[in-house]
Amino acid sequence: MNIFVDENIPNMTVEALRNLGHDVRDTRGTPEQGEDDDSLWKTVLAEERLLITTDKGFVRHRGDPHHGLLVARLRQPNTQRFTNA
Repeated sequence: MNIFVDENIPNMTVEALRNLGHDVRDTRGTPEQGEDDDSLWKTVLAEERLLITTDKGFVRHRGDPHHGLLVARLRQPNTQRFTNA
């Protein structure tokens, strides 16, 4: 699966997804890090990727055609809880 994660997704989760064989594009350390939501959404659509984010602003796109959208929300997030959720 082709996945795009924003900078708020823990590295542990990114590595776990990669170890499962997924093609994961991480914005950390790239020009996309900190990019506005509209630009990031256009990139995700152009690359036909599932977006995994903690930014609840992306829920407005749930009715749009896309390749997947996962907005992760945890009451008390930390790296371990996020990856094991």
